[in-house]
Amino acid sequence: MINKRLLIKHLLAHNDENSFYDKKRRLNIGEKEGKAKFLKHVCALANSNPKNNSFIVIGVEDADNSVIGTDFFDDSKIQNLINAYLENPPKVTYENISFPHLPNDKVVGLVTIRAQEEKLCALRRNIWKYYGGSVFFRDGSMSMPKVFKSDIKDTNSSIVNALEKHAQNNIKLTLDGVFDFMQTRKDYQPTYKVFNEYFVVCWAGKKKQTKEKVYYSRVDIALINEQVTLFYSQLDEVSIEIAEDAFVIVEYVRLGFNGSAQYYPLEEVTIRFKNNVSYDIENKLLFQPPAFDKKALYHLYNSNNTLLEKLHKKQQLNPIEKQDVLNLPASYVLFYINGFEGALDKLEDAKAVLKSYPNEKVYISYKESLRILRKLRYN
Repeated sequence: MINKRLLIKHLLAHNDENSFYDKKRRLNIGEKEGKAKFLKHVCALANSNPKNNSFIVIGVEDADNSVIGTDFFDDSKIQNLINAYLENPPKVTYENISFPHLPNDKVVGLVTIRAQEEKLCALRRNIWKYYGGSVFFRDGSMSMPKVFKSDIKDTNSSIVNALEKHAQNNIKLTLDGVFDFMQTRKDYQPTYKVFNEYFVVCWAGKKKQTKEKVYYSRVDIALINEQVTLFYSQLDEVSIEIAEDAFVIVEYVRLGFNGSAQYYPLEEVTIRFKNNVSYDIENKLLFQPPAFDKKALYHLYNSNNTLLEKLHKKQQLNPIEKQDVLNLPASYVLFYINGFEGALDKLEDAKAVLKSYPNEKVYISYKESLRILRKLRYN
C-alpha cells in the first residue's frame, strides 16, 4: 500500500518535471482553457509512459517546489471527462492528500495516470485551440503535439517502480497519521475504525441529531494508510453508515429560493474493503432535481439577473439583497437544472464579483455550486 504523501515528497525531490511527472499550482477544469490544458497533459503523460504510472501534483509552486496546497477537489467523475475527450483514455484518479503544515481546508491534489498499454491516446474532439485527433507526448517538462513514432521506448518503469517502492506504508506512518488526525480534529470528537485488520479510517464532524437520523457537517474523513482525504464539506451535510467491510457516505445539498431551501441527497460514496488488502470506491449519483413553477422561476431568474447587474455596477444593496447574494450561485444551479440554459453563462459572469465580495461565504458558495454542476454534467 502506497503512502501518497510520501510519494509526493519523493516526486518533488525528483527535481524538475519530466516525462512521467508534472506539477501545477492549481487545476481549473471549470473553464474551457483549463480543461483543454489538463487533457493535453494527461494525453502526453499517458503516451510517454505506456507501461507505468504518471503523476500530476496540484498545489505546488513551480519555482521552488514549495507545497502551498489547493482547495479540496471532490470530483469523482473525472474519469468521465477523460473518456469523453480522449481516444484510448488512460485510467485517471484524483486524490486529495493531507499535509500537516497546510490549513485544514487545503490539501495537495495527486492525479495518477495509467495508460492503456500499446494503445496511443489522442484527443477525440476539438477543445479550445487543440484539434480532434491531436497526439501529445512529453518533451522534457513540456507536453507537445508530435507525430507518433513506433520506436518510442519505455525508459521510466524502473524509476517509477523505485519511487513507489520507497513510498510504501509502514506501521509508524499509519500510527503517526492516526495521532495527527486525532489531534488536529479534536474539536469534533474524532474517531476511527479498522477494516479487515488493515485499513484505518478516521473521521470527525459536527454532529446533528434529528428524530430519524444523525447528520454531520464540517466533515473530514481520511483513509490513513494512504494519507488520502476522502471527503470534506464545510457547508453541506452528510450521513455516515458503517458496515463490517464498507464505509458509506451520503452527501446532501441545500437548494431552494427565498428562505425555503431544503436538503436533497446528491451522491452516495461507498468505500468497500476487500480481503486481498485492496479497496474500491463506488460513487452513485442520487440527485433528483426539484421542479418549480415555471412562471415563478422566470420572475426569480430576472430578479437574480438584476441583482447580478447591481453587483457589477457596485451599487449599494439593501439587507434583503445582501442575503440574496449568498444564495445567488445555488439559485443559478436551480435555474439551470430547470431548463434555463443561460444560467450557466450568468454563473460564469458572476465569478469575479462574487470572488471579490466582502463576505467570503459568497465565494465558497460559488465554488460549491460549481462542484455540484460538475457532478451532474459528468453523469
